[in-house]
Order: sequence, then C-alpha cells, then structure tokens
Amino acid sequence: MIKALLSKKQQRLCVAFGLVFTQLSACQMVSIQEGKIDQTIQARTQDIINSKYLSADSTSLLTLLSYTPSTCLSDIATCSAHILARQVIAPHERYSTLSELYLAHAQQLEKKRLLGADREQIAKAYDLSLKYSYLYLFKSGLDPKQHTFDLRQMQVRTFYNYSLSKLITFKYQAHSSAQLPAAFGVGLQEYYIDTSFYPALKDLAIQGLQSSYVLNFSGFDRVNRQDGLGAEFIVVKKDQAQIANDFILDPLTHYATQDNPRIHQPKYLSVTATVQPLQQDATAEQILSAKTPLKIDLYHPYQYKTGQINGQPYTLTANYTAPFAYWLAQNQLGKFGYLSLLDRAETLRMPHLYMLEPYQANKKVVVLVHGLASSPETWMNLTNNILGDVHLRQNYQIWMVAYSTNMPIFESRFQIHALLKQAFAQTEQGSASSEDAVLIGHSMGGIISRLLVSDEDISQQAIPLMNYEQYTRLQQNPIIKQRFEFKNDLPFGRAIFVAAPHQGSDLTDRWYVEWAKKLVKLPTSFFEQVNIELTGSTSTQGLIQNGPDDLSPNSRFMQLTHQVMPKAGLPYHSIIGNAKNSNDPIQMSDGIVPYASSHLEGAQSEKIFKGGHSIHAKSETILELRRILHEHLDVKP
Repeated sequence: MIKALLSKKQQRLCVAFGLVFTQLSACQMVSIQEGKIDQTIQARTQDIINSKYLSADSTSLLTLLSYTPSTCLSDIATCSAHILARQVIAPHERYSTLSELYLAHAQQLEKKRLLGADREQIAKAYDLSLKYSYLYLFKSGLDPKQHTFDLRQMQVRTFYNYSLSKLITFKYQAHSSAQLPAAFGVGLQEYYIDTSFYPALKDLAIQGLQSSYVLNFSGFDRVNRQDGLGAEFIVVKKDQAQIANDFILDPLTHYATQDNPRIHQPKYLSVTATVQPLQQDATAEQILSAKTPLKIDLYHPYQYKTGQINGQPYTLTANYTAPFAYWLAQNQLGKFGYLSLLDRAETLRMPHLYMLEPYQANKKVVVLVHGLASSPETWMNLTNNILGDVHLRQNYQIWMVAYSTNMPIFESRFQIHALLKQAFAQTEQGSASSEDAVLIGHSMGGIISRLLVSDEDISQQAIPLMNYEQYTRLQQNPIIKQRFEFKNDLPFGRAIFVAAPHQGSDLTDRWYVEWAKKLVKLPTSFFEQVNIELTGSTSTQGLIQNGPDDLSPNSRFMQLTHQVMPKAGLPYHSIIGNAKNSNDPIQMSDGIVPYASSHLEGAQSEKIFKGGHSIHAKSETILELRRILHEHLDVKP
C-alpha cells in the first residue's frame, strides 16, 4: 500500500528549499507499506453492486477530473457530459465509469421512490447504465474475448446483467397483460423483445416474471449457475385448470383420447435475456441518443450455452437451481408426504408426474420415485447435484413422481406405470428421451421401481387371497386383475434402488408403528371401486391393505412380491445405509430396513454407506448416483 508520509509543515519546507533538500529522507513524498492481502483484494474488487462505494477505477477517473463520487452523482448530467468530452481518456475508461455511475444513480433514485422519485426516471437511469455497459463491452475497441479474466470487464459485465434485469423487471411490473410484452419504451428509446431462442414464450400465458438475482435459497447445498452475459429470470406460467380429484380405475382408457392433466410441464421456466442494438453497426452516438432501437433476446438456457451479440457467441448467464427451488417453495410439496397418509392431500388422490425443465427430445430421462410419507422434495440435493454436473445436465432431464403413500403398493405401482406409459408416449419416438431411461426409487419407491421393471404375472397367486368383497369387485371390474400383472414395457435401461425394503421391514410391526398406522386412511373412492365398501363389510382382512401395512414382512403383498426380480438383462444397482457399528450382514441396518431386505442378488453394483434410512440425501450416495448416471451415458446401445 502506497502512503504519503509527510506532514504539511514538512511539505512546505521541501517546496521552499527545493533542490537543497531533495536528498533528505524527510522530503520523501511516497513510501511503500505492506498491508493485508484480503483487505487489498477487497478494496480492489469492490463496486457499486457489492458495496456502497464506486469501484477504484471509477473513483480514480473522477479524481482525475476533479470530481468525487458524491459531487458527480449530485449533478450526473453535467458530470457525464464532462467525462464524455474528455477524448484524451480512452473510451473503455469513460464507458465503464459512466456505466457504474448511472447504476449508482438508479439505486439512489430507487431509495427515494417512497419520497416521490419518478418510476420512469429510474428506468432511464438503468437504460443509460445498460447502454454504457454495452458500449464498454462491445464498442470501445477492446476485444471481450481477449479480456475474459480482466477484473474491470467482469465488473462491467455484471453492471450490464444487473441493469438489464432491473429494467425488464420495472417495465414488466408496469405491464398489465398476462403475456410478455412484444416491446416497450424508456423515454425515446424503443426496446423490442425477440423470443426466437425461446419460441415457447411467444404468446405464453404467464402470471409472473421474477429476477433470479434477488432470490436466496435455503436448504440447498449449492446454487448451480453458469456465469456469463445476460440477466437471469424465472417466468411463471399461468396455472392450468383445476384438476378433478376423482379416483380413476383405468387411467389408460380414461385418457386414451385426451392428455393426462397430471403430467406437468414445468410451471417455472428459467430464462436468460441479453440486449444489443437492432442494427449491429450502430454507432455510440446513435445508441446513446436513442436513434436506434434495442433488441432483447430471450434464451432457453438449457438449450443455449452461448448467445449471439454482434454476430459473435458469448457464454450466457444461467441459473439452474432457481426454477426447481422456486417450484418447491411455492408448492410446499414437503407437507404432502404426511398429509397423503391421512388422506388429506386431495390433489394426490392420483399420482402426478412433474418435469423439471421443458421437454427436450435430445436428453435421456431420469425418473425419481420417493418413499413412504415423502414427496419430490426429498430428492432436492440429488437433483441439484445433477443440474450442477455439466455433462449430466446436458444429457439428462428429470421427471419426478408424486403419489399418495397411503395407497396399497399394488395400486401405486399400477397407477404410476400407467402415468409413465402416457408420459413416454408423448416423447418423440426414436429420440434419446424415448428410450434407455433411468429409474431411481427410495424406500417404498424402490419397491415400486423394482416392480415397474419386472415381467411377472402373480394374479393367479393373488386372487385366492382376496376376501369376498374384493373378489366381487374383481368380477365387476376385470381391469383390477392388471394390478397383479407386472409388465416391463416402459423404456427403462437401468434401475437404482436406494434403501429399498424388498423383503419388508420389521419396524412396521412394532406396537407404536401399529398405533400410527391406524391413522392412515384410504380414499373412499378407492374403496368403492377397487376394494370394499367402508361400511357394511363383514370381512376386514383381505389382499388389499394400505401402503404402510404392505411394508410388513408378514403382509400378503410381501409374500407375493418379495421374489419378483427385475427383468433379466436389465442392469440394476443397490445403495444401502448402515447405521450399525457392525459389518456383519445379519446385523447391518439403516435403522428401518435391514441389509438383508435391501440386498438384491444380481445387482451390477452394491454400495453400503454409513448412515440411516435417508441415505439418499447423503453426499456419498449422491456421488455414487452421479457415477452410475455417467456410466449409463458411456454404455453403447
């Protein structure tokens, strides 16, 4: 750190005596003092966005012109004209400083909004900050690609992204339509919005536009993003029509001529925006004087890694965690796991499938099936890690199944099978999305997943175990027989079972669990169509029980299914938790499921990690799942 050491009296002596004292140490005007490296870096990297101060580069230029940040901002029009007039100063220095100054001015005006600051004035300040940022990046004579690691370029790129984000947000908030505007104005400046790189946004009915910059996410171990050029947003699609909560006995027939409304394309869409002049050869004067329209390009960040500016590709900003986190937070899915057991989660009477990103034909599908009293929220860290792995993100899209775990496992498997069959039927046939998918199930979801990739008909063993009322229903509705006919006709090329009680769990037979299971209820509509009437029945014991009852090793479900294996030739993997201080297979258990129940012969790999039943959320499991997904991509068909 350089510091002037002379007192005013010493300085006057040096000037008065001139050369006589030039050799004296008391007249040394500059010396070097070593400071702390963290403080030096902090001072060098601060700017108006990450602190309340202008950057060192901007402050230095203002000092050269006899300004301070406060005197310049107090009359920014005069100050900016003074800066522009100094042609001896390089364009990139002038443009970068003016970009930061107008951003600081906009922030000042926003703070004064409650005192009557005009909304359009704020928009104009962001408009000018955005223009000067663009001029610095693309019209100052610097080649952006040769200055990728320059601190100043990274700062101004952030000014560009931030100002564009604020400007679009301001104009959308003033826009009353349920669609994105095709154009808007800021003073005399015209802005046009181009959806060529995201056609689905054109005429899309939306109910909100949210900048990702201002969102903070708790509960995630990381936020997956790509740093680059552009402002990041979440576009919130308008809610679809209310879905009836009726139980459907035969969903494949019911939806044979219509789309299943329980297959959900994402409601929260990640969008990246960039801006440039409509005319690529526009001069700085034309841009600053609003004589040329500006074009905002909206990009689909899952499909475009780069965006075109002045005919050159530049890496785009993208936030891959934001839409997923926003969806989980807004829908509060975590609570549905427990409510479904008590038959209080009305929307889960039938299973739902959620696509986490807009469907893409060129990506393989990963299907996640949660466990007892759970929901898609249980997969958040795994999903977030997949999104954070560039290779996996570019080659997989994630579908999550949400279902009511109070239902008999036979019924859940049947309904989820029908739902996935309908979903895969909507994919582009022959594409990566229509074949070689990966199925991952945790706990009860692991059992369902095993039966989804099995080919076995156990109806002849199951029917004799029905009570009178159940058998009567079977005669009235032969489709019920298909609950016991397992078909591996879904395009899964690999399955992964995590903490799955394939042989059941003794925990479900303990007295306190038996007491809790009495609170579990099944939908009346299910009883009426598949099982028995809730009233007037003389027989209470039969084949069909609720989900928790089915997990008992002594249940009829387990007796019928524990030996049903995945179809021959299908690679499958087991991941098992061990909460015991023993490596003896007889002793090992995750606290709920013993090792002997989770173990499956013939697994391509079996990994045992230290941990309890929620092993799917542990870092070791997530890394192993990522390894398997990479391996799956490397296997040649």
